[in-house]
Formats: sequence, C-alpha cells, structure tokens
Amino acid sequence: MKSRWIIPAILVILAAIPSANAVELGQVPPTVQLSGEKGGRVDGTPWSSTEIKGKVYTLMYVDPDAKNMNIPTEKGLKAQNFPKDLYGSIAIINMEATWKPNIIINKILKGKQKDYPDTIYARDMDFYISKAWKLKKNGSYAVLCFDRDGKLIFLKDGKLSPADTQDLIGIIRKALEPAPEETPPVEQSDETPMEKDGIN
Repeated sequence: MKSRWIIPAILVILAAIPSANAVELGQVPPTVQLSGEKGGRVDGTPWSSTEIKGKVYTLMYVDPDAKNMNIPTEKGLKAQNFPKDLYGSIAIINMEATWKPNIIINKILKGKQKDYPDTIYARDMDFYISKAWKLKKNGSYAVLCFDRDGKLIFLKDGKLSPADTQDLIGIIRKALEPAPEETPPVEQSDETPMEKDGIN
C-alpha cells in the first residue's frame, strides 16, 4: 500500500525544489550568449547577458506575435525620461516563437534600432533565454529589470497591469538612487580622555 504513494510524494518534492537555472529575484541570472546561429544584436555582433551591469536595465523578451501586449508599459517607461548614463533598455526578440519570416522581422528590427539607438535590440533564434531563465516560450512578453550589479529586481512574464507598471517604475527609481556613502569607522583608543589631554 505504501508503495503507491512513493511516486506522487517524489513528484511533490521535486516540484517544490526551484530549478537551478531559473532566474530569481535578487540573483544574477545564468549567462546566456547569443551569437552566430543563436542570434545576437541586429548588426550581427554577439550579445551576452553579462553585459547587464553598470546601469539599471529593463529587458523586454518579446514574442513578435505579442509585441503589443505591453505598449502601456513601454509608454510609461518612456515618459519617465530616466538618465541615459544610468539607465538602459534591451529588447530581445524571441524569433522562434513566431510564424513570421525572419527576413521580415530583421528588417523591422533594423528600423527600430535606427529609430531608437539607445535601446539594444537582439535576436534569440531558438528559445535560449526562455530555456535558461524559465520564461514562457510562446505568446508572451516578459519584462525584467536589473540593478547595476546585474541582479534581477523585477520580473513579470505576461501582460503588465497599470499597478505592475507603477511598481516597475518605482523599483527603477529606487535602483537609480545613489548608493549611501559608508561612514568610516571611528578609531578606538585605549587611552582615556584625561590621558589624551596629558592629565594624570
């Protein structure tokens, strides 16, 4: 009788264990390199997730068939006019998720890169990011945000509500704040104040 519960129990335990490759809040995600047949920037040069550092970055991972899903969020972020020296944006197109020909998407991306030179546009040719970071493969539009150290501080895989967008904007603003300066430690001395003044 007990044996009939072994497999279900194992499945429950495994389901409770987070995947080692899943991107988690407060952590730097597993490295993904897009180059050659795997994809890369619109100009053909490689792109790596290790580049997500030094600034606060918002990364959009987009199925072309769902490109209109988070337009309100795009407009909301654009309206903030975050300083370009501290904030950057990345748009990675999930090329394998659509039926549309690559040649058409590539043409559109080149036009967008020209119109928005401050945004990094890249292509993922075979779900490499969705596999490594456990994002939805089809029909979705994931919005991720990273702090200056490349740690994930926001993730929503799907349509963002107005409240989600405001949360994201607030998180970005906080991440853009200058880090508090550390107060140097006060030197300790074994001498008493009277000894320092030469009073015995």
